[in-house]
Amino acid sequence: MNENTTVWTVLAESHRALRDAVRGVAAEDWDRPTPCAEWNVTQVLQHAAGDQIGFASFITGGPGPAENPFAPSGRLAASPETVAEEAMRASADAWATVGEDEQEVPVPVPPNKLPARLGVGACALDAAVHAWDIAVATGRPSPLTPELARELMDVARRIVEPLRAFGAYAPALEARDDDDDVAALLRYLGRRPDWAA
Repeated sequence: MNENTTVWTVLAESHRALRDAVRGVAAEDWDRPTPCAEWNVTQVLQHAAGDQIGFASFITGGPGPAENPFAPSGRLAASPETVAEEAMRASADAWATVGEDEQEVPVPVPPNKLPARLGVGACALDAAVHAWDIAVATGRPSPLTPELARELMDVARRIVEPLRAFGAYAPALEARDDDDDVAALLRYLGRRPDWAA
């Protein structure tokens, strides 16, 4: 690692959650419904991968996703693990070039420039919540840890409201007194923590 490389722990943890979620999907489960009501598991993966490539593209000026992440076709150009790994690698490599103190990093979410820590948090939030979508859609436990959820909640409170207008997140659900950190994050993002297929 050269001296100019930045290690973003929150992104690495979110990518680990997405990687584990994708690896846990059985061959027959890629068409299952997900908390993203209009998309199956394959489409959520396509969307998540496209978003990671989108963040990388904004930072590097390189190519964006091959198809619109908000209109995933449901057909993968490679194996699910390859699709996920290539997207996460592009994202991680791009963010590694961004200094922790940079104040205006180009990103594909409004206002299209964010301080580095908030921008990488937005990218991590996207990966982590879709890891949860994939895991619960296939009957597996949440891959989100309380520590990661707490960190991502701070990011979510700062970036999600403008994104709701574009349909990127559903309206927040009412918080409950017994919510833990993961449930609180999911409700804020418009997801039911007890969702099941």
